Amino acid sequence: MPENYKTIYKGEKAEIIEKKSRFIAAADTVESEEEALEFIEKVRKINRNASHNCFAYTVGTHHEIVRSSDDGEPQGTAGHPILDVILGEDLCNTAVVVTRYFGGTLLGTGGLVRAYSTAARQAVEASVIIEKKLGTLLNLSTDYSMIGKIQYLLASRNIPVMESSYTDQVSLTVLTHVSDLPTLKSELTEITGGTVRLQEQKNLYFAVLKEGEISTFPVPDNPHQEYQP
Repeated sequence: MPENYKTIYKGEKAEIIEKKSRFIAAADTVESEEEALEFIEKVRKINRNASHNCFAYTVGTHHEIVRSSDDGEPQGTAGHPILDVILGEDLCNTAVVVTRYFGGTLLGTGGLVRAYSTAARQAVEASVIIEKKLGTLLNLSTDYSMIGKIQYLLASRNIPVMESSYTDQVSLTVLTHVSDLPTLKSELTEITGGTVRLQEQKNLYFAVLKEGEISTFPVPDNPHQEYQP
């Protein structure tokens, strides 16, 4: 699994008009091919009277599943341009559907590519994009005499405390990037003279949102499995 990857946290929509044709793009995050297909079908139902519902999606943190569809538009004028936007932004686990309501004027191959690309790009740019980082929850137990040093170290390294318990001992559960874990454990051991007790817990992905808020996400058991209806 990768240590970091970009994806959509909150999908949005965008609309453009080209020669009286309406292009409505919807972007969202998907964790499996099944979710991608469900999202596409949802958009299709909303726009059941549209001329075309073209789409592209990528599933997996290494783009293991990649699909696109022109949905009746000339080959290569819709699905691939939408996919190029997703991959160009280096997004994983992302689906984009661009719905077209035909306005009566043909756009030509170049015009279609530009329209589908522009609509998809505007939807992606309007969405909230995050970088998910692979982290480890680390539990540490110490006596009260060491807590000041530990809190100072955690604050200086911007390491969040996810849980805390104060009884006869102080117990903290902190979240750190996997690449920083060895250094953190070494520093905690050093400043406490080896008295701190450390226990690694589960791995999970996390992202820092606006105003420093942290959101966590489970590591998928099988993130690359294709949908079998």
